[in-house]
Amino acid sequence: MDRTEKLAKDIMNDIGYCDIMVLCVLKGGYKFCADLVENLKNISRNSDTFVSMKVDFIRLKSYQNDQALGDMQIIGGDDFSELTGKNILIVEDIVGTGRTMKSLLGKIEKYKPNMIKVASLLVKRSPRSDGFQPDCCNAELHAYLGSVGMEETLGIHSCFRQDHGHVTFTEGDSATRTGVTQPCV
Repeated sequence: MDRTEKLAKDIMNDIGYCDIMVLCVLKGGYKFCADLVENLKNISRNSDTFVSMKVDFIRLKSYQNDQALGDMQIIGGDDFSELTGKNILIVEDIVGTGRTMKSLLGKIEKYKPNMIKVASLLVKRSPRSDGFQPDCCNAELHAYLGSVGMEETLGIHSCFRQDHGHVTFTEGDSATRTGVTQPCV
């Protein structure tokens, strides 16, 4: 069982086999979201309870030319009033400082959903992190994250980190630049 399958299982256990409204944060989250939703559907198919899933896509804009905007903008997404009373799963590729996600959660909570869960492929910790922790995450990095296109370069279930000048690939890439493979933690 790979990490995304395990994450899907944890989400289903946490949400309780209820209908789910998935909000995929673009652009980076779409591949991880597709894998996660497929795994959620497989779990639903193999259970006694059918779980309905609707997927919607949003983009978040909190920076412009490396400058923080005063207020985060949500681009796309259908009418958020449809979130009232629903079980919401937000799928993001990378949670950095956590400020953008906290802002999004604040905006969504105004619509009074039944439940909100956040799933992230990676959490990137830095001195600027505010401590936000998604409900589910594949890996956490405490160092430089090298590539925005890592899903294509290493595969969706892979991550890498750079510590003291050594790059380490994990989860699916046996060839490493340092010759050492260790899990992302």
